[in-house]
Amino acid sequence: MDIAWLRDFEALVAQKNFSRAAEERNVSQPAFSRRIRSLEEEFGVKLINRQTLPLSLTPAGEVFLAQARVMLRTYDETLERCQIIDTAGENVIRFATSQSLYMTHYKTHIAPMVEVGGLEIDLNSTGWTADQFVSALQQRYCDVILTYWHPSMDALAPLGLGNCDFITLTEDAFLPVSKNGPEGPLHTLVRGGKKPISLLSYGTVSALRSVVEFALRQHIEGPKMLVVNQSALAISVKAMIMEGFGMGWLPQELCKSEIADGRMTVVGGEEYSHNLEIRLYRDKENTKPTLNRLWRDIQAQSSKS
Repeated sequence: MDIAWLRDFEALVAQKNFSRAAEERNVSQPAFSRRIRSLEEEFGVKLINRQTLPLSLTPAGEVFLAQARVMLRTYDETLERCQIIDTAGENVIRFATSQSLYMTHYKTHIAPMVEVGGLEIDLNSTGWTADQFVSALQQRYCDVILTYWHPSMDALAPLGLGNCDFITLTEDAFLPVSKNGPEGPLHTLVRGGKKPISLLSYGTVSALRSVVEFALRQHIEGPKMLVVNQSALAISVKAMIMEGFGMGWLPQELCKSEIADGRMTVVGGEEYSHNLEIRLYRDKENTKPTLNRLWRDIQAQSSKS
């Protein structure tokens, strides 16, 4: 499939007219029509309802439009990042991490070293799934990943089995928390209530979901839980907790200011809290000089703390 066909389709959806869409795409109308036909033949479905004025999408076309936009956005982002990396050359260290880690431990532990060392960093703060972080490192899409680690995180197991080094920067507590109301926490982990406890959890794409499930498995006879929402990002879980929709588990560094000023409180005892390691991973065979220098500096700093 030619990526240009997706842009043709997007133009046709916007213009709702073959002639105007062809003009926008700087091709003749017959050539444009053939390209749309080729796209439909590629997928084996009719995407355009040609019997309406203006043109409209078939049900399959509606689904395809949403996915086409995702594909185009991914293509454009990949192209841009490849061009940046190609231009920057071998001196740039390509980091990948989650938004929550970027806002907390990256700024605390990594950013100061980068600044002092005068290193060039291409930082990708992303909403990737756990296995996408693994494949990105294995395929050299990035040089280093900064991630939470817990023994229950099976998605990260290939890093331990593969050709990877890691450094444990520090630890963070994974705490059950709730928004505070005028009379205390809006949600608790107390057993025996008439209603199940509203839980704001993580989606299957998040490595933190396995830690929540691990925490709950340790207390089979604990309170009944009702999952009312699942989010891929800890930032999103935090936002839902602060809106009062339920309780959930968050890394302490991500919610320490809210706990300190009383907007949020820990609602379970120590038995419900678990430690997360904050780890850096790299491919052992990645011999980029700037990466090796940063790795040695971080190892030296970690050994002192």
